[in-house]
Amino acid sequence: MAQAVEEWYKQMPIITRSYLTAAVVTTVGCSLEIISPYKLYLNPKLVLQRYEIWRLITNFLYFRKMDLDFLFHMFFLARYCKLLEENSFRGRTADFFYMLLFGATVLTGIVFVGGMIPYVSESFAKIIFLSNSLTFMMVYVWSKQNPFIPMSFLGLFTFTAAYLPWVLLGFSVLVGASTWVDLLGMVAGHAYYFLEYVYPQMTGRRPLKTPSFIKSLFSDDTVVVTPAANVRFAPPQD
Repeated sequence: MAQAVEEWYKQMPIITRSYLTAAVVTTVGCSLEIISPYKLYLNPKLVLQRYEIWRLITNFLYFRKMDLDFLFHMFFLARYCKLLEENSFRGRTADFFYMLLFGATVLTGIVFVGGMIPYVSESFAKIIFLSNSLTFMMVYVWSKQNPFIPMSFLGLFTFTAAYLPWVLLGFSVLVGASTWVDLLGMVAGHAYYFLEYVYPQMTGRRPLKTPSFIKSLFSDDTVVVTPAANVRFAPPQD
């Protein structure tokens, strides 16, 4: 059993394995009171006034207390992050990392701006961890790229993957959970999908092209095979 789990973990692609590890370590550390969540949560004032920049990252790593909801989100993180990285972004680790960076930036920007708008600022002030939203974004992007895959929800009814985000949103409503984090994830996911896939087809321009300095961080190499007809051999040397 332990060996099977170890093999499953080792076979994960690098981004999925790194994010899952960081999320589990952070959440377990907080549960054991080794790490304080008060040092991790997103607080615009502390970021802008006290320059506690790390909060822009750590708020995406903490998934609250370890309960059924934590296991639920770890499953979705491991599954859909892995599916995206191994399939849609296969051989494009830098592009996948840039997608997550874009999503995290959009989510953070929404919370920052929303916190300055009257009447809704109090609602946005309550959003202090965006880990669930980033996970939901990955689910949304995967569903848009694989809309016709048949799925089942708890064996109660079947649907296609295109409706997965809406099914999960409805489930959050039924169990009385906050739908804000799910909606934010859908907004970030739709923004990425539109700018990466829809907008380039409409205009021929790709605004989310991965910067070269991010590509330099990863070692995805495209293997180029030279056709046999173009091969030239040096004459033998005496």
